[in-house]
Amino acid sequence: MPNFRAALVVLVALLALMTTPWWVQRTTPTEALALRRAAVDRPAYTLPPDKLKPAQELFRARTALHFAGEGWGILQLLMLLALGVPARMRNVAENLTKNRWAQCFVFVFLFLLTWLVGSLLVMVLFWVIRKSPKHWWFWFWIPTMAGVLFGVFVSPILVDPMFNRFEPLQQRSPALVEQLERVVARSGVSLPPDRMFFMQASQKVTSLNAYVTGFGPSKRLVLWDTTIASSTPDELSGIFGHELGHYALHHIVLGLLFTAALLLVAWAFVAVLALGLNALNFFSEPIDNAFSRSIEHAADVYGQEAIHGIVADPQTTVQRGFQRLGETSLDDPTPHPFVDFWTSSHPSTADRAAFAAAYNPWATGQHPKYF
Repeated sequence: MPNFRAALVVLVALLALMTTPWWVQRTTPTEALALRRAAVDRPAYTLPPDKLKPAQELFRARTALHFAGEGWGILQLLMLLALGVPARMRNVAENLTKNRWAQCFVFVFLFLLTWLVGSLLVMVLFWVIRKSPKHWWFWFWIPTMAGVLFGVFVSPILVDPMFNRFEPLQQRSPALVEQLERVVARSGVSLPPDRMFFMQASQKVTSLNAYVTGFGPSKRLVLWDTTIASSTPDELSGIFGHELGHYALHHIVLGLLFTAALLLVAWAFVAVLALGLNALNFFSEPIDNAFSRSIEHAADVYGQEAIHGIVADPQTTVQRGFQRLGETSLDDPTPHPFVDFWTSSHPSTADRAAFAAAYNPWATGQHPKYF
């Protein structure tokens, strides 16, 4: 009976993961029409020859490094297990000290080279296994999710400022904040100006980005200086509308629930811990990315609708923004469909630009999805 219950939990979690992209956001007829038009119309995102070649080379290099890295992570663990290296490291730890806590620190230091946090997690894991040999995977899942929630909450307050410089957007561009507040007013989401931040990214990268992070008191929107410098106010409204959509459509909460289900499956299936996690990470990647693409597309729809009536031409504004994003990031206009399916957390820039150009829910006989 306990094994049946465990199998049932895993089955339910797997079904939730596999069907998430469909139940997170249902496609409206107007949206489906735009998707069909985007698939057959002329490309809405292209690159000139001088940028197309390096973009294609960059895509091939990223793809090769991605799959080679995933394969090497699994292969090296198989080699370590086949050669009996973990057992030898265990013997070293036991010979150095008789204290179990100290042995754990030594073993994890030898195996992962990530000493403090890794050792603490492994100690908690084995303590849980000793206390509940049959259901340890469930009881360890609870503190793991607590750690995930804590990390999402404190990251924008404590972690992010350690690596990047943030300033209130109100200080940098009061006029831009005033423009963005018009989008906020349409959405009904609570995001006061003091939750909008300017981040200096230009000293490290040339690409464009904006993102939302945190929840509750730590909720905030961040615009990179590269994005602000290269975008018009209307385009920034479109970008902001997309990010605001993540809050209005509860994507952060959905993302946490999705992570909880994924981790539950992970702990339930772990036999050889590190090997199992690496293999699971590889094979769950397309499921995770399918979920991510579904919420990113939903935020695209929300953002384009949110700026209707605020900017003159939402279709052209958003499509032009994706064109600039792709040119700056050297995104391949024609990525390989399999690689895109397996590795991409967002719809391709070409697909997003084509959809933006085709989506017009204010035409006669059509209807917006969110507004």
